[in-house]
Amino acid sequence: MQPRNMSMSGVVDLAAVKAAQEAKAKAEQARAQSAREGGAGAISPADLVIDVDEAGFERDVLQRSAEVPVVIDFWAEWCEPCKQLSPVLERLAVEYNGRFLLAKVDVDANQMLMQQFGIQGIPAVFAVVAGQALPLFQGAAGEAQIRQTLDQLVQVGEQRFGLTGLTVDPEAEPGGAPETSEQPAGPHDGLLEAAVQALDSGDLSGAVQAYKNVLNEDPGNEEAKLGLAQAELLQRVQGVDPQQVRRDAADKPADVQAQIAAADLDLVGGHVEDAFGRLIETVQRTVGDDRDTVRMRLLELFEVVGPDDPRVIAARRALARALF
Repeated sequence: MQPRNMSMSGVVDLAAVKAAQEAKAKAEQARAQSAREGGAGAISPADLVIDVDEAGFERDVLQRSAEVPVVIDFWAEWCEPCKQLSPVLERLAVEYNGRFLLAKVDVDANQMLMQQFGIQGIPAVFAVVAGQALPLFQGAAGEAQIRQTLDQLVQVGEQRFGLTGLTVDPEAEPGGAPETSEQPAGPHDGLLEAAVQALDSGDLSGAVQAYKNVLNEDPGNEEAKLGLAQAELLQRVQGVDPQQVRRDAADKPADVQAQIAAADLDLVGGHVEDAFGRLIETVQRTVGDDRDTVRMRLLELFEVVGPDDPRVIAARRALARALF
């Protein structure tokens, strides 16, 4: 399965949330494999800075971004600010000791990449995490600002994706890191692949059933739990009239089902805080079975976004205050 897009600060994207889980699982597999091999796979500090072109972009940037955040430095020989910024980035790549990989792209030789990233001027610095390009900064930047930005990037990589970085060995030969081997298929990979294909094709009932089949055999499977929550959410909003749902929610603030339906639409539309806030307010206004119904739907939406998301953490605290 190809990695899906994921933004550090953007709205929630159901496919993006799944990408985080896939990237996190790959990172955990890589660490386990490395441990089994006695720590094999360490790279030289010199390998933390690489030159990338269009032909190798998918291999050197997109695929590597499932293992470690990749920072891209778009530069050119004639660019004077680039000559000031690039050495700082290279030095920090070594100093951060594998927590990110620096990929340098000469825009004169790679015009297509420049266009794909929508770059209007250089220097321009992007990051790629789990296949998603994230703009970091453009133009000259002070070292303090660069460090702050890199710290945030590393934190997102660790907390959202479980990317703890590369193993660096000062004694390793440059370019001597072994090729990353394919991980063996897991016992439920076929069922999970079928679920993803059903989800992508719009067969929501098929996706729901496929994820349930995995959970019947492996109740703790996190990818299946997340996929099921996504598929059920999409199934609930399929075919509804958004305008009517929102009118009902506005006209009937005490109607539990109207508020739940509107919260589902909020989340699918990327309005995460609105969805959570709506249901927490409904919890405050209800008692008994109605309150429990709203609480359970809110917990399901937490599953869709992910337990480590700061918006989920904040909403859990607010829910606790509303209940107790």
